[in-house]
Amino acid sequence: MRLKLVPSETSINFLRLRMPALGLSGALVAASIALFAIIGLNLGIDFRGGILLEARNTEGPADIGGLRSDLGQLGLGDINLQGFGTETDVLVRVQRQDGDEAAQIAAIEAITATLGKGYEIRRTEFVGPTVGAELAEKGILAVVCALLAIMVYIWFRFEWQFSIAAIMALAHDVLSTIGLFALTGFEFNLATVAAILTIAGYSINDTVVVFDRVRENLRRYKSYEQPAILNMSLNETLSRTVMTSVTTLLALLAIVLFGGAVLRDFALAMMWGVLIGTYSSVFVAVGMLAFFDLKRHLDEDDDPGAVKDEG
Repeated sequence: MRLKLVPSETSINFLRLRMPALGLSGALVAASIALFAIIGLNLGIDFRGGILLEARNTEGPADIGGLRSDLGQLGLGDINLQGFGTETDVLVRVQRQDGDEAAQIAAIEAITATLGKGYEIRRTEFVGPTVGAELAEKGILAVVCALLAIMVYIWFRFEWQFSIAAIMALAHDVLSTIGLFALTGFEFNLATVAAILTIAGYSINDTVVVFDRVRENLRRYKSYEQPAILNMSLNETLSRTVMTSVTTLLALLAIVLFGGAVLRDFALAMMWGVLIGTYSSVFVAVGMLAFFDLKRHLDEDDDPGAVKDEG
C-alpha cells in the first residue's frame, strides 16, 4: 500500500482563495521590507569584518559561560560565543579591531591566551571591511543575476506572462526570507546567501512543474474556462508538490536537530524557504497567472497530440 499525503482525486478551488492569498503575500513582503529597514540584518563576519576562532577543549566540555565572562574583560568590543558540533567545541566571533593587521593579530593572541592551554585552536579567520563590503556586493549581485536568469529562462520556455508570474513569486520568497532573518536576528552570512539561492532554485522547480501542467491543459482543453484549467493543473500536481516538500523538510529537520549551530541558521532558512516556496508556487505564481489572458491555440505541427475538448 502506497503512502498518499494527498488523495488522488482532489478538486480544491485554489483560485477562490487567490485574492486573500495575494493580500497576505503583499502584507508579508511589506512587513519584510519594513523589518529590514527598521531592524536590519545581523550581518556575520563575512560581511562586516572581524575575527573568528574555532577552538576545542581537550580536557572536557567547553565552559561557554565562563569563557564569555573572561573574554569580555579583554575590552575587544562585541564578542559572541556559541557551542557547535560536540560539547567540547566553541566558536568565538569578535568584532574587527581598530588599527591595522597587527591589531587583529594582537586580539587573536589575547583570546588564545585567555582560552588557555586546554583549548586547541583549530581555525582562525579574519575578514577585513573591504573584503566584507566586496562579499556583500557580490552576494547581492549573485541573487539579482539568478532571479533575472530564471526570468529569462521561463520567458523562453513558456511565455512572458509565465515569466512575470514566476519572478513575482521568487521575489516574494527572497524578500520574506530576508524579513525572517531581520525578525529573528539569525546571523546573515555567505551561507545564508547560498540558502536564498537554493530557495529560489527549489521554488522555481516547483513552479515550473505547475506551469508545465497549465500549458499542457491549455492546449488540451480548449473549451474550458481559464480559471478551471488553472485549478485543474494545481490539483493534478498537488500530490507531487506536497510529497516533495515533506521529504525535503524531513531532511532539513535532521540538519536542525543534529547538524549543530553552524548549520542551524542555514537549515532554518531552507525550511522556511521550502514552506514559503510551496505556498508561492500555488497561490502567488498561479494567482498572478490568472490575471493574464494566456495563449491557447497552437499550430498542429507544434502540438499534434492536442485535442479541442475532452470534457
